[in-house]
Amino acid sequence: MNNSNGRRTVLIVDDTPDNLTLLSNLLKDKYNTKVATSGATALQIVASSKVDLILLDIMMPEMDGIETCRQLKADPSSAAIPVVFLTAKSQQEDESLGRSVGAADFLRKPVNPDLLFTRVAAHLN
Repeated sequence: MNNSNGRRTVLIVDDTPDNLTLLSNLLKDKYNTKVATSGATALQIVASSKVDLILLDIMMPEMDGIETCRQLKADPSSAAIPVVFLTAKSQQEDESLGRSVGAADFLRKPVNPDLLFTRVAAHLN
């Protein structure tokens, strides 16, 4: 998918296929969406294509969202991409940890569609 339609590209990273489908369906009318089921795949997608925003699940096997974000922010080519964490957790320390590795925002699961649209639009502006 190219950006010739003028749309921004949102990469959705979650190890649960149902979550990927839900978020992709919510966003596809306004944005180009790409999906990854792991942090490693997300890093490959970001390295090989233009991504404007990343919705990143925190709890994933192998490489979790915190480590994925850390690696994205450590790479000059992806450091400027806003990362919004998706989390079922609501502990304050998760948020502190997420901010410490460069997260722009947090959305709680299950995701509220209106809040999703508002936050995504805000971070893309």
